[in-house]
Amino acid sequence: MRRNTLTANILKAAAAGVAGALVLTACGGGGTATSGADSGKVVFWDTSGPSETPVFKKIAEACASKGGYQVDVQQVAFDQALNNYKTAAQGGQGPDVFRSEVAWVSQLAKNGLIQDLSGTDLAKDTSDFLDVPLGSTKYEGKSYGVPQVTDSLALMYNKKLLADAGVTPPKTWDELKSAAAKLGGEKSFFLNNDAYYALPFLYGAGGDLLDTSAKKIVVNSAQNVQGLQVAKGLLDAKAAQTALDPGNSYNNMQAAFSSGQVAMVVNGPWSVADYLKGDAFKDKTNLGIAPVPGATAGKGSAPVGGHDYVIRQGTKAKDSSVKFVQCMSTVESQAQVAKELGLLPTRKSAYDNADVQAQPTVTAFKPVITQAHSRPWIPEGGQLFDPLKTAYADVLAGKKDPKVALDEVAKAYKDQVVTDYAIG
Repeated sequence: MRRNTLTANILKAAAAGVAGALVLTACGGGGTATSGADSGKVVFWDTSGPSETPVFKKIAEACASKGGYQVDVQQVAFDQALNNYKTAAQGGQGPDVFRSEVAWVSQLAKNGLIQDLSGTDLAKDTSDFLDVPLGSTKYEGKSYGVPQVTDSLALMYNKKLLADAGVTPPKTWDELKSAAAKLGGEKSFFLNNDAYYALPFLYGAGGDLLDTSAKKIVVNSAQNVQGLQVAKGLLDAKAAQTALDPGNSYNNMQAAFSSGQVAMVVNGPWSVADYLKGDAFKDKTNLGIAPVPGATAGKGSAPVGGHDYVIRQGTKAKDSSVKFVQCMSTVESQAQVAKELGLLPTRKSAYDNADVQAQPTVTAFKPVITQAHSRPWIPEGGQLFDPLKTAYADVLAGKKDPKVALDEVAKAYKDQVVTDYAIG
C-alpha cells in the first residue's frame, strides 16, 4: 500500500459521498456485491495489494475449513473500497467482513454500516492487542472492529552508503543535516511532501492535528510550526531533496531510494517489498530500518496506520463472521502474515512467536510501533489530510511560511471538517 495514495485518492474517497460504481476484482472467480444468503457463508472484502491477497486468502480458507463455514475472498481495489462498501452496505448488500483502514472505522460506525461487536466474543478479551491499534476500533465507547495489522513510519537507510561515508543512522534531524555533507548533500535524504509524511515532523515536535477531548483544532500550534520549519530547513541546507510535483513525490522517492540515488527515506513496512526489488538492495541485508529522527534523540514519533476487521450491519452470516474474524486474528494467523508478508501484528504475544522474531522487517519495526502516535479516531479523521497535504507541499516548495500555511489548514478544518471544534 502506498501512503501517498492513502492521503490523496483514498482520503478523498473517505470524505466523499457514497456515490460510485461498485467495481470489484474477485479472487478465484467472478466477483459479486452481495453477501451470501446462507448464514454459513462469509464474503470477505480484502483491500490489500496483489502480493498480499494470496496469503490472506490462504489463511481465510484454512479458517473456514476449520470453522465449518464457507468463505469467499474478494480482492477490492483499495482506492475504491470505502465508497464501494458504503454504497453496498446502505443497500443492505456488500461483504460480511470488510478489511477497513483504521481511519474508516469510526466513520462507518457513525453511519450505522458496521456491527457493534461489544456483546460478541470478539470484544470479551482484548488485552493482548496493542493499545493504539485497538483504539482505532472504538467509537463512543463501543467496539466496532478487531485490529488486523498495524504500521507506522520508520527511517529506511542504505547501510552501505552510510557505512562508506562513516555515518550512523541519525537519531535527530540535526544529525541527519550534519551527515548530509558526507552523503552527497541532497543525495542524503528524500523528503516526501505528502501529508502523512509530515506527521513525524509534527508529532516529533510535540504537536498534533486535533485535541479531540477538548474539541480544539491545534494543527497551527507553535510546535507544529516548528516541525514544518525543521522539514523545510533540511531542504534549505541542501541536506534533502523533494519532488516539485506532489502527485509524483512518492514514486520519485521510491525510485531514488531503490536505485541507490539517495541514502535515506522515511516510509512504512508496506514499502519494503518494493525496495528489495531495486538495484541497491539486491543484497537484502543492505536495507536498514530505524525509528524516525526527532528533535532530540529517542523522541521521534510517527503516525499509526493499519487495518481492522469489521462486520457489516445486517449481515446474514453474523455468527460465521465472528468465527472468521476470531480465526483471522489469532496469534498463529498474525504470525503467518508477519512471516510471509513482513506486516506488523497487532497482538502483543505475536511478537514472542519464533517466526515473527525471525522476520527482519517486523523486528526492525517493533521499537517504531512502541513509540507510534495515535491519530484522531473520529469519523472525520480521513478528511484531515487533504488541507494538510496542500499546506505541506507549499511550505516545502517555499511558497508559504509554515505559520501562514498551518493557519489556513486550521481554518479549513473549522469550515469544512470539524465545524463544532474551536481553533486553538
